[in-house]
Amino acid sequence: MGVALVTGAAGGIGRRIAARLAADGAAVAVNHLPGEEPAAEALVAEITAAGGRAAAVVADVSDPLQVRAMIDTVRERLGPVTALVCNAATSVAAVRDWHTLTAADWQRVLAVNVTGAFLCVQAAYPDLAAAGDGAVVVMSSVTPLIGRTGNLHYVTSKAALIGFTRALAREVGPDGVRVNAIAPGAIRTPDEAVYGDPDELAATMAALQSLRRRGEPDDVAAVTSFLLGPDAAFLTGQLLVVDGGWVMH
Repeated sequence: MGVALVTGAAGGIGRRIAARLAADGAAVAVNHLPGEEPAAEALVAEITAAGGRAAAVVADVSDPLQVRAMIDTVRERLGPVTALVCNAATSVAAVRDWHTLTAADWQRVLAVNVTGAFLCVQAAYPDLAAAGDGAVVVMSSVTPLIGRTGNLHYVTSKAALIGFTRALAREVGPDGVRVNAIAPGAIRTPDEAVYGDPDELAATMAALQSLRRRGEPDDVAAVTSFLLGPDAAFLTGQLLVVDGGWVMH
């Protein structure tokens, strides 16, 4: 797998993706925001203690200058980027009435969630194309597939990433680069604390899903590993829904 860059990797799903890719043999760049250094460095220490290679790289993915600097740092410390996971996101669980959303709220979410993915792919693309088997995984969500109230800016951004994935897959396929997306369902992360009692949430999701258990970050990490690896070598432009059967209901 070479060198994998995982954005938004200081916690939650991104952290488990980075750990899984390292376990699979990739050198992993752990992207994080300023202030998340302790969590990012702890993950790097965990990976290196297990015999892997990793480096923490700070960047706000909505800033093109920071993204370019991040890619340069990854090249210098680990090597060219051959796998990219666009996982960084904001407003995952920020419930807001759409009438009260400001233009700044809207623009910030799209800047991180959508523009951030574009900037990261564009900056890393020379490396991805040169690899011969470069691959990108974009983190969408089930929310555009089912609709969701109180989170219009986030749901819109995740819908945009599905179109981004499919269009980009057509653009870069001739260079041998694959692009796929994952739509996680209700995955257990610290962000879900805003929804109240965890036992009540677990019961609610069990009633909505076909599989009667909570989704875990490792479930998403496993699918990410598959999409970046050789077993998915003829798979591109696809959206894999990792939700325990929620969307079917």
